[in-house]
Amino acid sequence: MLQPFVAGYVLSNLLVAASFGLGISSLPESETKHTLLNFIIGFQDLLFVLIHWLIRILPIGILAFTAQLVAQLEAGVIIGGIASYFGVVISSNLIQMFIILPAILLLRGLNPLKIARGMLPALAVALFSKSSAGTLPVTIASAEDNLKVDKRVSRFVLPICTTINMNGCAAFILITSIYLLQNAGIDIGFGTIVAWIFIATFAAVGNAGVPMGCYFLTLSLVSSMNVPVALMGIILPVYAVIDMIETALNVWSDSCVANIVNKEVKNKLPEIQE
Repeated sequence: MLQPFVAGYVLSNLLVAASFGLGISSLPESETKHTLLNFIIGFQDLLFVLIHWLIRILPIGILAFTAQLVAQLEAGVIIGGIASYFGVVISSNLIQMFIILPAILLLRGLNPLKIARGMLPALAVALFSKSSAGTLPVTIASAEDNLKVDKRVSRFVLPICTTINMNGCAAFILITSIYLLQNAGIDIGFGTIVAWIFIATFAAVGNAGVPMGCYFLTLSLVSSMNVPVALMGIILPVYAVIDMIETALNVWSDSCVANIVNKEVKNKLPEIQE
């Protein structure tokens, strides 16, 4: 039962959590049920206290990680031979992050800058942890505390988005696959690109929100299709930076979805009974 949590399988975690939730809701009203619910709520409150402590010391961790990254760059760990590929991947993520998603928020009548400021702790954790699943508690806390997103919305929408809303991973799979095909001398037509768009989109849905998850998903995907994967070894050194930006994009996208849903259902949800 603990294997999904230990291995970081987000979809399996959701299924286990949903099963527990349905089981608890089906229990008859009794002292045992209320004790169980109080224990779960108390444990959740404890986690949020720990998360708030983490947010306070976060700048120290960011400074240490930045120093490590600079040391790697100076040591020549980042290889310059794939600059074009690296630029395309990073650009695709930044365009989504700073143009497409803010435009969608504006179309829905929301202020992107206000939401970005509110979600800044979650985005910082995502950037340096490279795990959208690991960032999830901070994402929920930021949405609820800073943006006043309804708890029923944040705690339903954000876990689902963490599993299936993988903008950055889908872009990485698509661009990397085409890059590998080109270097292998395989002809790439319009039909091939369209096919890989669908493959990348659906494959990203099943990706685990853990560090290096998208890299290994892409590696297994292209190798299963007999695409030469030797260049994946060259991509690996730069993937640390790509993974940081991908994860931040994924969390930013999840936050946008949660805020849009919250606005749509704001006046439709019943009042919470204390």
